[in-house]
Amino acid sequence: MTEGNGLRHRGLTAAEAARRLQADGPNELPRARRQGPLQIALEVLREPMFRLLLAAGAIYLLLGDLGEALLLLAFAGVSVGISIWQSIRSEHALEALRELGSPRAQVIRDGELRRIPGREVVNGDVVVLSEGDRVPADLRLLYARELQTDESLLTGESLPAGKRAGEDAIPNENSITAPGCAYSGTLVVRGDGVGEVFATGVATEIGKIGHMLQSVGSEVSPLQRQTRGLVRFLATAGLVVSALVVLIHGLWRDGWLEGLLAGIALAMAMLPEEFPLVLTVFLTLGAWRLARQNVLTRRQAAVEALGAATVLCTDKTGTLTRNRMSVTELATADASTTLDGSALPPALARLLSVAVLASKPEAVDPMDRALRETLAAQPDIAPPPAEERIVQEYGLSPELPAYALLWRADDGTLRLAAKGAPETIAALCGLDEAGRAAMRTGIEAMAARGIRVLAAAECEWPQAQPPPATLREAPLQYRGLLGFSDPLRAGVAEAITECRAAGVRVLMITGDHPLTARAIAAQAGLDTRGGVLSGTEIDTLDADALARRLEQTDICARISPAQKLRIVEALKADGEVVAMTGDGVNDAPSLRAAHIGVAMGGRGSDVAREAAALVLLDDDFGTLVSAVRQGRRIYDNLRKAMAYILAVHVPIAGLSLLPLLFGWPLILTPIHIVFLELLIDPVCSIVFEAEPEEPNLMRRPPRDPREPLISRHVLAWALLQGLFAFGAVAALYLYGLHIGLSDGARHALAFTGLIMTNIALIFANRSFSASAIGTLGRHNRALWRVLGAASAILLLTLFVPPLRRLFGFELPALPLLLLAPAASLAMLALLDLAKRAVAPLRRALA
Repeated sequence: MTEGNGLRHRGLTAAEAARRLQADGPNELPRARRQGPLQIALEVLREPMFRLLLAAGAIYLLLGDLGEALLLLAFAGVSVGISIWQSIRSEHALEALRELGSPRAQVIRDGELRRIPGREVVNGDVVVLSEGDRVPADLRLLYARELQTDESLLTGESLPAGKRAGEDAIPNENSITAPGCAYSGTLVVRGDGVGEVFATGVATEIGKIGHMLQSVGSEVSPLQRQTRGLVRFLATAGLVVSALVVLIHGLWRDGWLEGLLAGIALAMAMLPEEFPLVLTVFLTLGAWRLARQNVLTRRQAAVEALGAATVLCTDKTGTLTRNRMSVTELATADASTTLDGSALPPALARLLSVAVLASKPEAVDPMDRALRETLAAQPDIAPPPAEERIVQEYGLSPELPAYALLWRADDGTLRLAAKGAPETIAALCGLDEAGRAAMRTGIEAMAARGIRVLAAAECEWPQAQPPPATLREAPLQYRGLLGFSDPLRAGVAEAITECRAAGVRVLMITGDHPLTARAIAAQAGLDTRGGVLSGTEIDTLDADALARRLEQTDICARISPAQKLRIVEALKADGEVVAMTGDGVNDAPSLRAAHIGVAMGGRGSDVAREAAALVLLDDDFGTLVSAVRQGRRIYDNLRKAMAYILAVHVPIAGLSLLPLLFGWPLILTPIHIVFLELLIDPVCSIVFEAEPEEPNLMRRPPRDPREPLISRHVLAWALLQGLFAFGAVAALYLYGLHIGLSDGARHALAFTGLIMTNIALIFANRSFSASAIGTLGRHNRALWRVLGAASAILLLTLFVPPLRRLFGFELPALPLLLLAPAASLAMLALLDLAKRAVAPLRRALA
């Protein structure tokens, strides 16, 4: 590897790096200890539902019913096991996300530049730093060009620290950092450099201090706030009603122990302990599913916001396009050509040679690579000199978007080659108005065809003089324009059509020329009738005028990072839910300002990735649209699970209250309710999470972000389902009472009916619009596994005598038992009719 200062670094071999990684361990700081099964079990023991189970078991022991008590304890053990399994599954998903979210590092191994996870960096690695990178380990600098790092997390100093290769690597007495070193966790805010790793992991300065640089955000999301409020309300109501049941039993029926059992059963029936579980599982597994689609979720709230996004603000280069540039046109003042592999005339050959000389020898930038590939295909043009001939480098900056290299020829003469934005090169060359007009004509002709344009210039520099301090001091002479094409990614036009159908607007924001932007937008299928909003025009508009102008156009060109931030703020002020893509250091403010900041995982800087809520690991616009689809599916299924939970608790609570109202023996005891919870928990947290998307998912407008998760429509639908289920089970119980069934037989019939209606509620909630029969073809293996297990356990409790006695059942005649599935099917048919009949409700839910 060769850098601009003439040093060559081959780095470690892959085998040596692997050996050191094995010996020293990964380059990471100690994480918070993962919860083991024992810690998870202790947390479950603190849950209200588990305490109610233990209380019920103690009461059964006081009543002398050892079998009931042991069965409750067995159910409690199963509950603990399920909680441990779900926690471990979520932890594995989070661990996979952490691996994806690990900062990346550019290292030189076997003489080649490679991008590896930061945790795989080892002592002795040669690391290449660029602006926007997070330093992966403590480095001793071998090369630095205008290098500055933000060391505030180590020193508390707000100003960036200047770095110089070859300086003392030992801190002075006034600082814990040294000018010749770059430190793990600090950010490169300017320039670039190369360094050799001398400390990793806990041996770094940040490791010694003991701080974790990054921690998973613990902010409370809107869904979490809604869920906690609902849980508090329902739990309070349930405990109040349960306390009244205990008092009524004790004072008016002289049955305090029975009253306690009835109160515990009712509390267990009404306690909505599933809500937090469902929210945690859905958002964790939702983030895991997004990661499988190359979308890394850094902030949990982004999963919620995806389904509400109304505007996708996207870059052009690398997101809509492939970011694989090729040189397609060359133009000087007197000649122009479209490259077809044939030999170039002298003037155009010189233009290409100048552009290559103004490119980094180790080409990483797509345009630099394209230039070198084009030059290699021209055997009549001499290749560039050896890298050791570079005298000075002039880097890009926001103030001067041009790059140049000063070369020393074999005879000692100095030649400066520069390339950059045409407007910048025109200013550096001092072109007169006629020259600028000719340049604009050439730019517009190329840009109209979607071709990106750069300009090139060169000059000789006296050997006796020191190199110019800046490009403005050099007498550059304009050589011509170079046109680059970057084709659209496959599927972009289809993805934009899908967004349009989903009511999501796509706004292209680019730094390219307006004509280039318009041409690419037309190819992608964006609406070009509103024209192009340029950065120059934005600077003339106030906030209200900018918001109005943004309503008229889908294309923004020549946009600076500050203007991108203004666009985000204007869209938000207009009531839009904004997703914004970005990749550079200067994009961080707009990424943070957007509702959903989306960083590029491939070409994006660490600063941009840390500011973003999502990271596109493949930088593809189609992946962003897939993330919106996935976000909508997650939110849909979350609403279905919540509606199911509310609905299924209505018949349970109703059957717990009926004996109190009519003086009957308890229909549901804590054992029965625990059995039901063993069905409800995996259904609401696993089955509904795995439900496929609705057919019209991307053909309906985005949801209103202000709408609560459990809206009035969802609540009404859930209560309607619950009342239907309660009516069906109560009818079965009353029929058993009417024909003179024993208490045990009536309880068995009602409990079977409750299980069957529970299953019917699952199918009713698989879709808010389609009928239950219409959902049978939807693939969901988790559903059938859970239903199979529940059916098997129900059959065991009915037909295995010891279990039947523990549940307090007597076996009814088979024709009577068949009434339970018949009643549940009738209830399901009525719910399907309700979906069709109540059109406004159906539209609100779907």
